[in-house]
Amino acid sequence: MSPGEITEAELRDVLAKFYEGVRAHPVLGPVFNGIVDDWDSHMLRLEEFWSSLILSSGRYKGNPVAMHMMHAAVIKSEMFERWLELWRKTTDEILSPEAARLLQERADRIAVRLQLSMFGDRAIGGAHTNTRVNE
Repeated sequence: MSPGEITEAELRDVLAKFYEGVRAHPVLGPVFNGIVDDWDSHMLRLEEFWSSLILSSGRYKGNPVAMHMMHAAVIKSEMFERWLELWRKTTDEILSPEAARLLQERADRIAVRLQLSMFGDRAIGGAHTNTRVNE
């Protein structure tokens, strides 16, 4: 699938629904809600990040690994699989199968990179395994 087939509006919709689920999640919610002080600002940064990643917009000017490293004391390696499960569910609900698959593959890579950066050899292997069943 061409990234051009995913729009900024679709990315915003995915992120809004996904982070609504994250905030309400029994494991992820307390961590995210304890870290994020300004959800509007955080959502804008996430939109910039995913727009840069998927649409090559160049809007994001940050360092996601460094931002997550600041919170390594409260982020546990096991949380990444829960994050990915919710991401897969959300993208499957909102996007075409091809678009969902693209975003899921990118999220898998992000999870692996963050886990390796944060936990090294202690990182669990589940985050890099896409458990999605081929359609």
